[in-house]
Amino acid sequence: MPVVPNRADRPAAERQQLADGAEAPGSAAAVSAQAARSAPAADVGTEAHGSAPIVGAQANGSAPGAAVGAGVAELPRDLVTRGLAAARSAIETEAAAVSALADRLDGVFLDVLTAVAGCQGHLVVTGLGKSGLVGRKIAATLASTGTPATFIHAGDALHGDSGAVTSRDLVLALSASGETAEVCAFARMLAERSIPVIAMTGAEHSTLAQLATYTLDTMVLREADPLNLAPTASTTAALVMGDALACALVVLREFTHHDFARFHPSGTLGARLLGSGEQAP
Repeated sequence: MPVVPNRADRPAAERQQLADGAEAPGSAAAVSAQAARSAPAADVGTEAHGSAPIVGAQANGSAPGAAVGAGVAELPRDLVTRGLAAARSAIETEAAAVSALADRLDGVFLDVLTAVAGCQGHLVVTGLGKSGLVGRKIAATLASTGTPATFIHAGDALHGDSGAVTSRDLVLALSASGETAEVCAFARMLAERSIPVIAMTGAEHSTLAQLATYTLDTMVLREADPLNLAPTASTTAALVMGDALACALVVLREFTHHDFARFHPSGTLGARLLGSGEQAP
């Protein structure tokens, strides 16, 4: 199968064809159409007018005539066009959500930065669902850049894992709505133990925000998906706010390349940082 070049590498006229839903030479749609025309009649469905056929037969070097799945699926060009528009809109929506965060690095952000930098224990990150996945990544980034951090799932916290949090720790709790039941319950337990909570939420007047000592605003105007339902722009905003916090702490801690290599000696990054194969102390 021929190698299909990146969209940016194609001539302008061909890119326009793609944007209009046409089958550019060498494109996936064109290759699929050619395969459909050359495949045995038993494996090829009727090509509907205005559709972009996807051939499910003879994939990955399978024997001729060996159908994969339902054979040929027809993808109407209007759906392709709408799908590309949705993809472009998603990128633009998330980019706008991220850009808006720069204006929210205010006094509260500085207070959070100071509190985390002065924490004698760990920054414990918590969340549930997609926010939990983002929180786990934030904790990993912080830990690798000099801030002792760990992640506790909000559901597990209510089943005993909250005991891992000590009076020397801070807790960063993520919830886009600020009303996630398990996250709020965990925050309430922490408040009763006088352990400071940093809320990262898109709802400054939510239950979580009221329970927290500090609130980082990650509000977005809308999610990036066409239904305005799936956590997309909101999770991206939370992830970027976490990165902003980590990057600021790198500067405050005067964290160096050598420090990073001590925490990350393996892999390509570790090899590049350690140079000629010296071992990190």
